[in-house]
Amino acid sequence: MRTSIKHLTVTLVLGLAFATMATSALGQKRGRHRLLAICGNPQITCKTSVTFKPYDLPFRIPERAVIYEPEPFYAIVLKSVPAKDDDCNAFVSETDRLAAQALWPDHKVFTDRCYDIENLFYTNVNSTHRFMGVYAGKTLAEAKRFFATVKASGKFPGANLRRMRTAFNGT
Repeated sequence: MRTSIKHLTVTLVLGLAFATMATSALGQKRGRHRLLAICGNPQITCKTSVTFKPYDLPFRIPERAVIYEPEPFYAIVLKSVPAKDDDCNAFVSETDRLAAQALWPDHKVFTDRCYDIENLFYTNVNSTHRFMGVYAGKTLAEAKRFFATVKASGKFPGANLRRMRTAFNGT
């Protein structure tokens, strides 16, 4: 009798453990979210449910998305201007952005603007400056190849390469 109770107890414990692990695995699958793709080539339509401003680096946001987390990317900071956090009048001009965009029509040139809920924000940049950047790719190898092209243009001698993220508050 003791052996039967022991077997029954072990069977119940193992069954409960497997049920817990299966439920946990299912929960993890549902809890994960894919990183949203950056739309780095302005010549290709960005399929997104959000309207981005011309100076933004857009990314794909599906309808009914709950978590807006774009994939990390590499960018080349071409130019920056000093700005205080609350100074919304300091930024690289749209004229400068469009001139840079004309140099690389297949790499999105974007600018950082005022820290405001309606604007995108970018990581790995100096908060006391606003910048103009150009999308350089998903991988470091791709970014380094494009960085060589930017340097060869001679137009942005202080340009630098960095890994970034972007996001906005969609609420």
